[in-house]
Amino acid sequence: QIASAGGKATAFTLDVTDVASIRSRFDSVATELGGLNIAVNNAGVRSAGPSLSVSESDFDQVMSINLRGTFFCCQAAAAYMTGHGGGRIINIASDAARVGTSNEAVYSACKGGLISFTKSIARELARKNVLANCVCPGPTNTPMMASVLGEGADAEKWKDAMVRGIPLKRMGEPEDYAGIVAMLASDDGAYITGQAISISGGMNMV
Repeated sequence: QIASAGGKATAFTLDVTDVASIRSRFDSVATELGGLNIAVNNAGVRSAGPSLSVSESDFDQVMSINLRGTFFCCQAAAAYMTGHGGGRIINIASDAARVGTSNEAVYSACKGGLISFTKSIARELARKNVLANCVCPGPTNTPMMASVLGEGADAEKWKDAMVRGIPLKRMGEPEDYAGIVAMLASDDGAYITGQAISISGGMNMV
């Protein structure tokens, strides 16, 4: 789509649980594209279930991808940006981090850590013109959400209950978040850093 619109796009792959892979791939991006100005960290998984039954392997997987992986992606991006005039880091967190979510203690915890980490690097890197912010989606129609909800009457009841709690009376769609990410990456976001911005249809007004 980017190419058909007259732009240039290149795809790279990396394993966010492998720090060597992260560093190598960020170097490749900066070399091939001639720079690195914007990094959006959007890789994530979630694990649903009572906190008392969370296994070590589930805990480690969610933390490794959602928090550890993002930490080292930010480190790799910022290492380049601080030496080349600055840049923008946008981390996709979650409103679950801000208010907590039943049966998603690990997911909420790692996203809460992501918000705190983003605020910390925003303070640390501001003098180098590297801005860092979080976007916090609410409940969203994605395959990940479908896997958490499951199927059947109980799943529909849970979904309906969530929608009733959203003032705009619908779940989010992936397209609802693109605008705020683009704004934070643009000149319009030049005076915004260290923020966790909720995009949830008014569900969580915090």
